[in-house]
This record gives sequence, structure tokens and C-alpha cells, in this order.
Amino acid sequence: MNQDLDIKAQVKQILKIVQEVAPGRSVELRIPPYAAIQCVEGGNHRRGTPPNVVQMAPETLMALSQNPLKWHELVGKGMISASGTNADLSKLFNEVSKLVKSFNGGFNG
Repeated sequence: MNQDLDIKAQVKQILKIVQEVAPGRSVELRIPPYAAIQCVEGGNHRRGTPPNVVQMAPETLMALSQNPLKWHELVGKGMISASGTNADLSKLFNEVSKLVKSFNGGFNG
């Protein structure tokens, strides 16, 4: 149970950084079962399934926050589902990674 709470806390911290780096509502970033946020400037989305959806496991999010260069590899392996014209978050995770690493040397993920 404590590990689950630790994972949830790490996911929330990473997603907070994502929102700070890329505020907006054009992409929904889902990390089930812990959280989903809207980010990236562009068109506003309010109801139903958003046109740009990115979904990954918590472990994938943590790994990506440490090594953002793996974005395309993880998409290719099916570990990241990214649909929509704004769903390529590879450049965003380059910035997120820098900030995550500045917090206590990053996460153990």
C-alpha cells in the first residue's frame, strides 16, 4: 500500500510539472489509475473524449521523466498511446525531465 501511495505522489508531482511547463487544455494526459490532466496550449476541450489523448502507465511516466529521449521508442512499443495532432509530447518531456531532475535528483523510477 505504501508503494502505491509513493507512486501516486510521484505521478502527481510529475503532472504538476507538466502543467507548469505546458499549461492549456488541448491534450489530455492520462496516467491510470492515478490521475488525468489537461495540458498544452491550443483549442479548449470541455466535454467527451478530447481530440488529443496521451495515456501511459505510471512506471512509463516516471521513466520518461528521467529519460525523455525514449518517447518515440515507448510509443513504438505501445507503452504510450498518443492520438491526435498535438499528442507528440516528446519536446515537452525534455523540459519536464530537466525540472524533475532538479527535484532531489529526480525520482527512483
